[in-house]
Amino acid sequence: MLKSVLAAGAVAMLVGGAALAQQKGAPQQAQQFPDWRAQPRYATINLRAGFEPDPREVPVEAGGNREATGIGPECAGWIDFSRPDVDLNYTSGNFPLYISVVANTDTTLVMNDSAGNWICNDDMDGVNPGIVIQRPASGNYNIWVGTFERGQPQRATLRISEIPPNR
Repeated sequence: MLKSVLAAGAVAMLVGGAALAQQKGAPQQAQQFPDWRAQPRYATINLRAGFEPDPREVPVEAGGNREATGIGPECAGWIDFSRPDVDLNYTSGNFPLYISVVANTDTTLVMNDSAGNWICNDDMDGVNPGIVIQRPASGNYNIWVGTFERGQPQRATLRISEIPPNR
């Protein structure tokens, strides 16, 4: 499946073990990729490098009715394909960007970055996922918080930071 996405002109690479695929300019297949163009369920956050308070937190209900495994090789869990949970409009500077989740259940993270690449993570810190972008580009980041197991949505907190998370 990833091969057909690449044949359509998408970019694929690995960053910290997370798979990236498909560009924002490339056509989206409804069956394969979440709708990153839709309005986010919980928030649109506009941040500039050096933002405070840091971390910025957004309470969300993790989970959904579609399995994220078809998005890329490192994607796992269940998300709502109909729209992102959070959109981040970020103006970069000289800091890395940390996007993580804290929950009392096993959660996953799916993100479409500013270049249109899909990045996923599961279990960066225990059962909490996280994505670290060492040199983030300015632009729009679409974020989904999933649950590893299919079932009812679960309370979770999405954290956006330029400081490594406390463990």
